[in-house]
Amino acid sequence: MTVSKLAALALAVTSMVTPALADTKIGMITTLSGGGAGLGIDVRDGFMLAIEQSGRDDVEVVIEDDQRKPDIAVQLADRMIQSEKVDIMTGIIWSNLAMAVVPPATAQGVFYLSPNAGPSALAGKGCHENYFNVAWQNDNLHEAAGAYANSADYKNSFILAPNYPAGKDALIGYKRMYEGELAGELYTKLGQTDYAAEIAQIRASGADSVFFFLPGGMGISFMKQYAASGVEVPLVGPAFSFDQGILQAVGDAALGVKNTSQWNKDIDNETNAAFVASFSEKYGRLPSLYASQGFDTANLILSALGKAEVSDADTFRTALEAADFNSTRGDFKFGSNHHPIQTIYVREVIKEGDVYTNKLIGPVLENHSDVYAAECKM
Repeated sequence: MTVSKLAALALAVTSMVTPALADTKIGMITTLSGGGAGLGIDVRDGFMLAIEQSGRDDVEVVIEDDQRKPDIAVQLADRMIQSEKVDIMTGIIWSNLAMAVVPPATAQGVFYLSPNAGPSALAGKGCHENYFNVAWQNDNLHEAAGAYANSADYKNSFILAPNYPAGKDALIGYKRMYEGELAGELYTKLGQTDYAAEIAQIRASGADSVFFFLPGGMGISFMKQYAASGVEVPLVGPAFSFDQGILQAVGDAALGVKNTSQWNKDIDNETNAAFVASFSEKYGRLPSLYASQGFDTANLILSALGKAEVSDADTFRTALEAADFNSTRGDFKFGSNHHPIQTIYVREVIKEGDVYTNKLIGPVLENHSDVYAAECKM
């Protein structure tokens, strides 16, 4: 199938909704500057591609940069809710920002759909009927990495992550599935760029594997320094440290590394093929995990708007829960806490021509949900 035909298919896939009668305003707060900008840009671009392909002119998206600062995110959210009168909010990348924004937003009757951050506190006791996560619960990809480590017969992992909610969820998730011993466990500073001390500890630990969660620029710095160090202990991680934008900056140091993800560009379904083709054509780059999550989030919203107005909160919520849209991941459904139940795969970093990317190896956890749903009392 040609790129143009795939792009046409993408338009058809995302246009199968009947426009709601009322105008809808969506507030997107995401990271568009600083070290994590690539993640927010990809979420924004995937989201806006779906809105554009829908052909709807009654949906307005207001976009703001949170600068990866919780206080800025809170100020922007307050303005969007009080002044802009948004009906739906989305966009946040980082879990500490989500914890600052989501609870007060949903408490005011606003729907929040996360295209990324999935802290455990919002999946369990802090769940809310107006909060949906379209990506994953934070632990999920790390749980899959632990399961993969077992299958690779790793017995003595060294694990590290940044000291913030998603970092804590990462190590908890890995340990939940991993059956071996720990050679070491470290929390690094959020935004850290020098990992000489951590790499020295890994070298001295006797580890047979390293699991790390260092998203964005943190992962780029770690991978380059790790490769330069000469330490040959194999790495395992979630997709966040091996995603499309990051890989180009890391280069050969990432080749062959196994990582876990609920999405990849070669998942075999028509929606995904069309998405990859149309995103590449519009933006001149391959889509990332984050772009796919933005695209799916927008299409979920559009599917619900085809059934109900946001002002009819109960009916709109039911439409969101039905998840009646074509996901880039194939089958998509929510658990009882409004987090996905989905298959998570192992990928391997490869090089296609001059481009570093990932290929699917196979599923490691199928129809996987999160452990916190039992604590959610919706």
